[in-house]
Amino acid sequence: MAALEVDVQLACDEPGIPSQADIYDWVEIAVGQSARVPAHDVEVAVRIVDADEIRTLNKHYREQDKATNVLSFPAGKIEGLPNDARLLLGDVVICASVVAAEAMEQGKSLADHWGHILVHGTLHLLGFEHETDAAAAEMEGLETRILARRSVTDPYASS
Repeated sequence: MAALEVDVQLACDEPGIPSQADIYDWVEIAVGQSARVPAHDVEVAVRIVDADEIRTLNKHYREQDKATNVLSFPAGKIEGLPNDARLLLGDVVICASVVAAEAMEQGKSLADHWGHILVHGTLHLLGFEHETDAAAAEMEGLETRILARRSVTDPYASS
């Protein structure tokens, strides 16, 4: 894989947010295992926010007036970019309080749930979607395999 840069932006101070090194590791494994590894050096921005910020983004971009766990904003192809320039894959925005609440409600380790959300958001930047049953099966299967590499239980398994 080409070089990866992960720009971590902490816009809230919730407890349980992974370290920058852990965030990098989850993004790196998602990109590396995706089979859609760009040939260029790539950059991903991960912004950790509070419920108000993610709710505002969700309302503006998805017309859903509620806080959500993760939003991904793929950058798309940038015309005229020099061949040796770093390729921006896009931004992953994660709401720390929603991730924490989900982990508690679902009886999951907070660290494992963070890993899942980081992988999920990164895969969206690489073009994976879950709008159809077939696409969801592909994306969820890949997420499960990636998480298993780090000994995280299948997040889609029935409890």
